[in-house]
Amino acid sequence: MWLVRPAIPADVNQILEIAGTAGSETARLSSTLPKQRGALAEKIDHSLASMTGNSPGSRQPPRFLFVLENTITGRVHGTAGIDARAGNGQPFYNYRRDALIHASHELDISSRVDVLYPSHGLTDHTLLCSFSITPELRNTEAFELLSRARILFIAAHRDWFAQRIAVEIQGVQLADGSVPFWDSLGRHFFNMDFETADQHSGMLSKTFIAELMPPNPVYVTLLSEAAQVALGQPHELTVPNLELLQREGFQAGCYLDIFDGGPVLEARTDALHTLVTSQPKTLHGANEADGDTCFISAGEGAEFRCTLAKVVDTLEGTLKVPVDIWKALGKTAGDEVRVAPC
Repeated sequence: MWLVRPAIPADVNQILEIAGTAGSETARLSSTLPKQRGALAEKIDHSLASMTGNSPGSRQPPRFLFVLENTITGRVHGTAGIDARAGNGQPFYNYRRDALIHASHELDISSRVDVLYPSHGLTDHTLLCSFSITPELRNTEAFELLSRARILFIAAHRDWFAQRIAVEIQGVQLADGSVPFWDSLGRHFFNMDFETADQHSGMLSKTFIAELMPPNPVYVTLLSEAAQVALGQPHELTVPNLELLQREGFQAGCYLDIFDGGPVLEARTDALHTLVTSQPKTLHGANEADGDTCFISAGEGAEFRCTLAKVVDTLEGTLKVPVDIWKALGKTAGDEVRVAPC
């Protein structure tokens, strides 16, 4: 059985394995998931504190980290996170893509030029982040469970999260490891490779971005051809996640990732498909697995659990679920759960 639950300190070693080593397919995907033991342990501690409603430090809004566990083997196969407020108390930087019109009446010439403006307009939106999963589980039910469980967590703790929600999708990276947008723009100001800058972004204060990135608008036509083509395009390995988020109701807006130029998706939190279609139900027993496969979640804070199960929805508003699912959710007959269709 696949189960999504909050990360705990005992998961550190397995999460580090998921983060990948240099040269692995997993490592090609950037993430706000730290690859250093100390930083990862701090992230888990922050998440567990946030689950109680008491995030550490007045300048650190709640941040949550979940894992995907195979309950038969006890192995962790993925992670997914939520930052209650993008930027976590500091500006959350992106580029906003817009256009300028250059015109000369005397020459009768008018041209539209795309421009990137440094922006922190998404600051304090809720942010989905830290999504990472072992390669063999892409395009599976477990993949969708890991992503959508976060929405069910938001539904169960709605007042913890903002009215708007966003998620950054990693941008284009070539087979040789180069990142066209970064190589054309960012590296000239940071004097470091993309992976180092991305790791700093996930671990350190974001003030270094404001200090080093050019504060003026960037004309897209001055970027390399490869960088221009890459703008707003996803990394090939993130396409399944992008498509899943689009089905959830996310849409690409005018914002781009400040490092790799990947798309930033946005949505109204209360319009998310999983949240809208989910319903609270009362748990009852079933002798055998039958009915439609649904996502089912239960528990608050650190007791949150989410899994896939065949359920039967009765006219009385109860949900018949096999007893082994009760145990996985830590619930019993008569308890409230939340269910959403696949």
